[in-house]
Amino acid sequence: MGRDHWRVERTGYSPWGALALVLLTGLALVRNGPDPSPRPPRPVAAASAERHQDAPGAPPADVTVQPLAYAPASRVVIPAIRVDAPLIDVNLEPDGSIETPPPEDPRLAGWYRNGVAPGQLGTSVLVGHVDTMAGPAVFHGLGSLKKGNRIEVPRHDGRVAVFEVYGVEVLSTADFPGDRVYRDTGRAELRLITHGGCTTADGPDGPDGPDGPDGSVVVFARLAATL
Repeated sequence: MGRDHWRVERTGYSPWGALALVLLTGLALVRNGPDPSPRPPRPVAAASAERHQDAPGAPPADVTVQPLAYAPASRVVIPAIRVDAPLIDVNLEPDGSIETPPPEDPRLAGWYRNGVAPGQLGTSVLVGHVDTMAGPAVFHGLGSLKKGNRIEVPRHDGRVAVFEVYGVEVLSTADFPGDRVYRDTGRAELRLITHGGCTTADGPDGPDGPDGPDGSVVVFARLAATL
């Protein structure tokens, strides 16, 4: 689908209207993939967004960064985990979950095209696989990100939205807290989300031991600069 046709679809669109089904049902964001081997890194407890987002003593958000106007995203660059990947547009599946990039190309990440553009006021969403049948995929290392790491999102208007990580969590796919993950914070924010590769905790192996249920790795970041 060409960009011009896509822009026509955007006219008058309410950015998060298409996610209502996800928010109401608590569906996981992306479909299950094959079991990863080896397992990707788990986020450390200190990286929890609940601990850092607007918490007492946390540094205030930089409100001087002017959000960008709408423009489609083209790439995602995460220096800390050596990711430099092209973005493709993804939409919703019939069951309300967000599409994932085709598993045949594990280097691709996806931008939820009916939502907010990275750098625009609101919360934008990028998704990617942890693993495919071919091995580790683009977001395999997502769980190793830490508070303060940078994420760059080049856009088709030539601008780059630069985000700073403030939290990384593993969230249950069976009871996904969409209202918290997608909520509008009043700032330009970014979520990187994938499924699989990390178990939800009651412990390092999850509530059911080493074969416990997989969770979605979610990175919370806010706009820190524009280029």
